Amino acid sequence: MEMHSLIDVESLETGSAIDVVESVLANHPESRVCFTCSFQAEDIIVLDLLRERLPNIPVLFLETGYHFAETYEFRDKLAKEWHLNLVNVVPRKTVAQQEAEFGILYREEPTKCCQLRKVEPLLEALEPFEIWFTGLRREQSPTRKNLKKVEQHRLPIGKTLLKVSPLADWTWGKVWEYTGGKGLSYLPQYDQGYLSIGCQPCTAIPDDPRNPRSGRWSGKKLECGIHTFSERSQ
Repeated sequence: MEMHSLIDVESLETGSAIDVVESVLANHPESRVCFTCSFQAEDIIVLDLLRERLPNIPVLFLETGYHFAETYEFRDKLAKEWHLNLVNVVPRKTVAQQEAEFGILYREEPTKCCQLRKVEPLLEALEPFEIWFTGLRREQSPTRKNLKKVEQHRLPIGKTLLKVSPLADWTWGKVWEYTGGKGLSYLPQYDQGYLSIGCQPCTAIPDDPRNPRSGRWSGKKLECGIHTFSERSQ
């Protein structure tokens, strides 16, 4: 039986974020659930919804070694305050080892850098789970415009996960309305003009505010590969 056959996927497309979270969890009570989190504003909202229902949910943070100092500080502060089950997902090689072997990949081959420091570690980290929550939104990038709130994704090893993005239809304005209304903390880089925050060397204030991810990778690409490595099942 396909995992999403247990829930009405189409009706959830028009449901609220809380509806999506509660429906998925209620219909899969025995499934192992995780949440990938870069501690951006959307992630904090989804985490706020999840921790009320699954206080010990594994929060997977891709520890690339290249994040802003402010991101690490914010991660550690929130993990302590919210008692998060934080899982730092690390690559096989340290930054020093990778740079000694390949040079500064984020300058010369950013796709390979993302593959080694994000995609491959995430593939391994996701293997034990059946349900994968994300903070993705359609509005974030043209590459995400067809994002569904609930999708099946097949990993390269053949395992199928239920990928859940409760905020898929949220606007940037709604993100900040919720953040302010709930008094949620957020990364300080937003106050400096950043709209999409990843590794420091590959993150800039975007030239086009309509495309927040245009400030990533010097505009050479829009995705690191985390959300494109798997085969999306219709």
